[in-house]
Amino acid sequence: MGSYVPSRRLTNADLEKMVDTSDEWIVSRSGIKERRIAEDNEFGSDLASGAAEKAMRMAGVKPEDIELLIVGTVTPDYRLPSNACIIQKKLGMVNAAAMDIVAACAGFINGLAIANAFIRSGQYRRVLVIGVEKLSSITDYADRNTCVLFGDGAGAVVIEATEEERGILSTFMKSDGRHTELLWIPAGGAVKPFHKKNFEDHELFIKMNGSEIFKHAVKMMGEASLKALQSAGLSGDDVSLLIPHQANIRIIEATARRVGIPMERVFLNIERYGNTSAASVPIAMEEAYHAGRIKRDDVILMTAFGGGLTWGAVLLRW
Repeated sequence: MGSYVPSRRLTNADLEKMVDTSDEWIVSRSGIKERRIAEDNEFGSDLASGAAEKAMRMAGVKPEDIELLIVGTVTPDYRLPSNACIIQKKLGMVNAAAMDIVAACAGFINGLAIANAFIRSGQYRRVLVIGVEKLSSITDYADRNTCVLFGDGAGAVVIEATEEERGILSTFMKSDGRHTELLWIPAGGAVKPFHKKNFEDHELFIKMNGSEIFKHAVKMMGEASLKALQSAGLSGDDVSLLIPHQANIRIIEATARRVGIPMERVFLNIERYGNTSAASVPIAMEEAYHAGRIKRDDVILMTAFGGGLTWGAVLLRW
């Protein structure tokens, strides 16, 4: 595994100078103290490439060894081609198929589920899954309800077939398209193509109904986690570490309660990175490993929820 975050920090004190907010207001409602922001000339493919290179070094594989590249992102460098193809070019993955997954914050979880299915089918033996976002490029820094939440970063994992009794135990994916406008970008697609007026009306930025998203996230992340555990014949008592999407500390606490996992068995880094969408879980997973929170034979539960609405969970034995 590997992760990569920009060096620039955007703190709550910085945001206090930009919008009507305060450190106390942000921390009490989200748990976020700072987030990383990419430079203007630093793109999602750059962040993803940095994370992928670290993951491949740790796995002892070369770019040409990767057979499938799956990238979860809603902030590609271009509308066409896919960011996966851009990253493939930058890393020299000449033998891989490459595709993007547009599932917002659940993009990495969905990518793991897809990789798991391909490997179990026998079609591929080695897959690279990346979650990456440059959310600063679609964040309205005049909207205090959203600009305090989002940051940039990338995380990557190499997944290989194994005969050992470990690895991915179960996966769960689900979506509900009836709630698309709870978290979306109104313009920039075929319905409302890019136009100067769209920019002036702030329609090219993330729009979110925070209270409704909160309610759905608490319910769905808990549901996904319980489904993944049920599929593997396990319960919350068997989980060594819960690595949730780092969106909101209150959502994380509610999810842990529903699954029956105490907070001392939950990994948190939301205070330092904020919500990095598809990058959130893999960044947290790598940090948890290097912090000694993940050991051989540990049962790790990962779950995420995002716009779409999309949600899912992956259970694995390390």
